[in-house]
Amino acid sequence: MVTTGTRQAPPRPRPRPRGSRVSRGYRVFQAVNAVILTGVVVVTLYPFVNIVARSLSDEAYIIAGQVSLVPRGFNLETYRLVMSDSMFWTNYRNTVVYTVVATVIAIVLTTCYAYVLSKKHLRGRSALVGIAVFTMFFSGGLIPNYVLVTSLGMKNTIWAIAVPNAINVFNLLVMKAFFESLPVELEEAAAVDGLNTYGILLRIVLPLSKAVAATMVLFYAVSFWNSWFAAFLYLDQQDLWPVTVYLRNLIAGATGAENVGAIAEADEVQAEATLKAVTIVLTTLPILLVYPFVQRYFVSGVMLGAVKG
Repeated sequence: MVTTGTRQAPPRPRPRPRGSRVSRGYRVFQAVNAVILTGVVVVTLYPFVNIVARSLSDEAYIIAGQVSLVPRGFNLETYRLVMSDSMFWTNYRNTVVYTVVATVIAIVLTTCYAYVLSKKHLRGRSALVGIAVFTMFFSGGLIPNYVLVTSLGMKNTIWAIAVPNAINVFNLLVMKAFFESLPVELEEAAAVDGLNTYGILLRIVLPLSKAVAATMVLFYAVSFWNSWFAAFLYLDQQDLWPVTVYLRNLIAGATGAENVGAIAEADEVQAEATLKAVTIVLTTLPILLVYPFVQRYFVSGVMLGAVKG
């Protein structure tokens, strides 16, 4: 007995989706975009590469203007002289301590304030937002701030660096927008399970906010690390200065470290140009080493409008 079955038709080839071919205009856009971004990268990297080359070059080549991207008259003597200065390492340690303490204070205060402002049912929310935004455009002025910090007894202390700049309003508004984008149902479910406001913040909101928190940590850490004016204004003792004030005094020619004059006299060949370049490299190196580990959080944190998985 022979059974006959239904003969299946061969599958039709899938139609080619529209727009799969890259248009000529899009290729031109990609080329122009690549050229522009390459130019931005070159303009951004050139000053730093030039500083590194100058720090490794002989002073005579720097004065003659022959150092661009490649060291000339390679030497490490200036690095040895700077790193042998005890005041440089004292100021360097101060910078690390100030940055860590100030960043912790800033991220805690900014997170708490932003979380409060993200609650639309909060009474007085508009007034709190207005107070924060007002400080972006108006300040008390340099002299009133100096009088306030001095009268509070914070002069020549770490608190003069950390407290006055603890909350950056731009960072505050970014975190506020991120908290507002989180689903309200998560907090409502946590409240039903018995969590109070602090428990919801610590156990629900913060674990979901690692990206924006890491971004804010990066912003604050870079800001405090590079800051020198507050320390220059409120700290009178050399052993309390951060390394940025050390660098500022070198660039301004008013050397604040006791041993820097001895460094310049120790070897007449290693003059100010090389000394400044070496100090700049040693000052910026830690931030450059930390950034790659925070970059992935930075990219996620700034894309506040992206779909979250």
